[in-house]
Amino acid sequence: MSHIFPRHTAMRLPRAVKGEGSYIIDENGKRYLDASGGAAVSCLGHSNAMVRAALHAQLDEIAFAHTAYFTSAAAEELADALIEVAPEGLGRVYIVSSGSETTEAAIKLARQYHLEKGDSERSRIIARKQSYHGNTLGALSAGGNMWRREPFEPLLLDMSHIEPCYAYRYKGEHESLEDYGIRAANALENEILRVGPETVAAFMAEPVVGATMGAVPAAPGYFRRIREICDKYGVLLILDEVMCGMGRTGTLFASEAEHVRPDIVCIAKGLGAGYQPVGAMICSDEIYHAIEVGSGYFQHGHTYVGHPMAAAAALAVVKQLTSADMMPRINRSGEKLMALLRERFADHPHIGDIRGRGLFLGLELVWNRDTKEPFVPAVRLHARIKKNAFEHGLICYPMGGTIDGKHGDHVMLAPPFIVEDQQIEEIVDRLEQAINDSLSETGMP
Repeated sequence: MSHIFPRHTAMRLPRAVKGEGSYIIDENGKRYLDASGGAAVSCLGHSNAMVRAALHAQLDEIAFAHTAYFTSAAAEELADALIEVAPEGLGRVYIVSSGSETTEAAIKLARQYHLEKGDSERSRIIARKQSYHGNTLGALSAGGNMWRREPFEPLLLDMSHIEPCYAYRYKGEHESLEDYGIRAANALENEILRVGPETVAAFMAEPVVGATMGAVPAAPGYFRRIREICDKYGVLLILDEVMCGMGRTGTLFASEAEHVRPDIVCIAKGLGAGYQPVGAMICSDEIYHAIEVGSGYFQHGHTYVGHPMAAAAALAVVKQLTSADMMPRINRSGEKLMALLRERFADHPHIGDIRGRGLFLGLELVWNRDTKEPFVPAVRLHARIKKNAFEHGLICYPMGGTIDGKHGDHVMLAPPFIVEDQQIEEIVDRLEQAINDSLSETGMP
């Protein structure tokens, strides 16, 4: 009997014993093509020699030194490497152990920044419905994922949530993408004015929405308008790139494609590529300076922030992500995967939308393509697809509640950046089989 507390008590999971490139192998020798990188984590695959060597070397030097007393060469070098490629104006890196920690730290830093400047009324965070920013209480409060929030509502902080930028569902029939993007962004200004500009500390959003909606990019111009609104009212812009950053959407930082500079950006997942638990909050020089000339102390921290082993792994990952051929490779593979998905599913009666950017792609399933009506939640189509795909040796990332936390199903794909053309074809073949098997189980033709 296992003494592990699993994610679900009814689950009996196979034991992973080995990783080889884009595959995970279980104790029985079955190979699983990891088409979602776990949760968009394993961007370099499961046996990267450079990261493994960096971890061995760091272990031979020092594994841990508490940041109340020491810094480390690994942490300093990682911070230097990130700032060298970060959006202009970002100058300080706070290294943590997870995505939830990065967003939690960002929320607290936004509040403290305004306090240091004497704006004590600014405490409200505005985020978006159908977003996901992590599972700690502050991050969960900012997130708009209803089913994750519901059990803990009495514990959550009072934050505002505006509609997401979700063209497939909300763009008017005769509205251009650009016009829709501006209209969706203006919801932020409306909410700022509703609650009072003097009370708002920050707006937090994912440049490409991940788990909750399934690789949904913003409409053109959306984030440029968001930046204008934030600047107008003195509101900080926090971009959560935990899932969509570090090359996942074809640029190192997802904000590059939006042509905006955040005040704070949160990264994790692909930063460590699964080799160590690591994340980083990167803030502007202006925010850091406010702390520096004010109290001098960021009133936040965890035992393992700046962990040398985590930083060493992340540094080895960043060196590979910033190599000259990595982003072109991601975009070439992403274009091939998108083309195959469209070839296979564009006319499928129950695939309503195929979307995403880079190697971060999603399919939204619908009962009726013409009306975009979703399957009823009781069918649990996403869960069927996950199970059937796994049986076929494919790891993908299906979820339900795409539209409002209860209705809608999608499948997200986020394969390793090292994925080969043959494996891309394998992903689409196995996914098609899993979707069709799942629809057959529901009695669909």
